[in-house]
Amino acid sequence: MTYKRRRLDRQANSIESTLATHNIQGKVWGGTVTPRFIRYDLTAALGTRIQKVLSLRDEIAYSLGVSDIRIYRQGGVIRVEVPRKRTQVVRFMSLCESLPSLPKLTAVLGVDSDGSPLLLRLPSPDVAHVLVAGTTGSGKTALLRGIILGLITNNPQRVLQMALIDPKGRGFAMFEKAPHLVRPIITDGKAAVGLLWDLVHEMERRDQENRSVPAIVVVIDELADLRMANGKEVEEALTRLTQRGREAGIHVVVATQRPAATVVGSLVKANLPVRLVGAVGTPEDAKIATGIAQSGAER
Repeated sequence: MTYKRRRLDRQANSIESTLATHNIQGKVWGGTVTPRFIRYDLTAALGTRIQKVLSLRDEIAYSLGVSDIRIYRQGGVIRVEVPRKRTQVVRFMSLCESLPSLPKLTAVLGVDSDGSPLLLRLPSPDVAHVLVAGTTGSGKTALLRGIILGLITNNPQRVLQMALIDPKGRGFAMFEKAPHLVRPIITDGKAAVGLLWDLVHEMERRDQENRSVPAIVVVIDELADLRMANGKEVEEALTRLTQRGREAGIHVVVATQRPAATVVGSLVKANLPVRLVGAVGTPEDAKIATGIAQSGAER
């Protein structure tokens, strides 16, 4: 038996023992090792209150010798995610090269919990526009860079054009010479507002001409900074683009630390069907960002 297997068995036993001390009969019967965490699947005895198991998060984490864990229910299974002491890096280019082919306008996000590539095809009716949310350091800008890199690597200019808005002036500098840019990377608020309204006019022109190519993807890093300086103009333009942009081949990807309606805008939020959520500050932020109660994103 390898050391890794012994460690996995030891952690599974710790989870079961902690439950037993609270008179909960639970059995770890499976799981998955991912690059960042180990997921244990367990089933509790019939009649066990699931909320009682969820409330033992801190005690189970203590028994495992880690600072925090995530516990959630998925179907009839309770899942315990334990962070690995040494996380593995998913190499972006290696991941892309492992894919035999990609549909047009598809971003490579990484790998899912089973190790399969996680892809995001923007033209899909249930995608179209994307909200990325998370606190400082949760990986928003790195994720946006990966989305941009994947799109410009796998789509020629005749298929894809990009508009990048970077209020902080640091996140997208690596793409300043990308041939796909419709304009140089924008860091000024007024210039960003002008670009967004130009895209609204382009959308209207395309609607009249029944055109949708090449696709235009506008990526905004830290929407809150942009909204703080330019308020309603930004919200109105983004609302127009997210309501009608997909049929004209225009897609919006926005990132923010605070996904509240005051930042994202209620109409914009309603038209961002895909949510990529990292760590957020509070359970309320997690609910707003994901649209799901008790998602655990605050952990």
